Amino acid sequence: MAIKSYEENGKKLFEVYINGFDALGRRVQKRKRALESLRKAQAFEFEFKRELAQLKEEAVPYRWEEWFEECMKRMKLELMPSTVASYEAQIKKWIHPHWSKKEIKEISKSDVYELIFHKCEGFQTQYTRRNVLKMVKRIFQVAVEEGLLDRNPCTGINVKVSEVVQKVLTTTEVESFLKEAKDAHHRFYPIWVAALLTGMRSGELYALKWTDLDLDNRTISVSKSWSSKNGISPTKTRRARIVPISDDLLVFLKERRLQEGNVSEFVLPRLSEWEHGEQARVTREFCEGIGITSVKFHDLRATFITNLLARGESLAKVMSIVGHSELKTTNGYLRKAGVDVQGGTDKLGYRLPLNGPGKVLSLVGR
Repeated sequence: MAIKSYEENGKKLFEVYINGFDALGRRVQKRKRALESLRKAQAFEFEFKRELAQLKEEAVPYRWEEWFEECMKRMKLELMPSTVASYEAQIKKWIHPHWSKKEIKEISKSDVYELIFHKCEGFQTQYTRRNVLKMVKRIFQVAVEEGLLDRNPCTGINVKVSEVVQKVLTTTEVESFLKEAKDAHHRFYPIWVAALLTGMRSGELYALKWTDLDLDNRTISVSKSWSSKNGISPTKTRRARIVPISDDLLVFLKERRLQEGNVSEFVLPRLSEWEHGEQARVTREFCEGIGITSVKFHDLRATFITNLLARGESLAKVMSIVGHSELKTTNGYLRKAGVDVQGGTDKLGYRLPLNGPGKVLSLVGR
């Protein structure tokens, strides 16, 4: 901070200059020239010092990029590495180019709408657009919870997408699928059996160990999952659950235990294709090869759920077995299984005509 005098057109003038840092460590520089007296210069110096003190003591408004980096520090402590990586990739690609230097409190609902629906024209699908909006909304929501914003500017903005048609195998197709796989000694046969008889996710099956099984009480403890990005981690909902072992599954597990002995701590084989995330392709190709509905690996979980619901198992029990955190998720499978509309057309007030004696119709005009 300094006051300097100088001459201009034969007249003595003063200049005030300050140099410091705000609460975020950003450099702050202020300068005022052409002051006609030392007293005025001292008055400006006092005001500059006061402004700088306020910047140091008070919270400086975050710009979008600064707040995003702050959120990432927090998310790294709470979320899976793969989720954090997805946030960083998507936000830096779509949002940073437009909002990087803009203060978050200046971003309005119309700004969000304009960006998501017009400025970001490169979205390949509406699903990507919806996911990016969801990420942006979450980042703003953290700011609301921290008291930096009064409201979330994303509130009320939605991206409509078509419902994904979930493919499932019928009971007949499941039996054909497993018989063909067993007869062919397919390397994925044990994995497919486990998926269809437990409804477990791929990562949960990959992480399944013999110590997670209680064959005497016929239960499986599901508390962890595996992925190439996260390694071994908690399940998707971060909650442990119990999956009951059916008669068929019990026989399968005992046979596998006898075949494998104590060679591996894991229940299912370690396949490179599975490790590299190719289980969907392998499953789809096998289904196409034997002429049944072409499903992906995750569709085996959907097959498990819809088949249980179609046979009258309660929503609450199925929800507990498969580890859904919200009832509406399981309820969606109920609709796919058609259970909620079964018998809905039985009370129609009209019938088809009964078969009676035939009538001869003349086809030749008279």
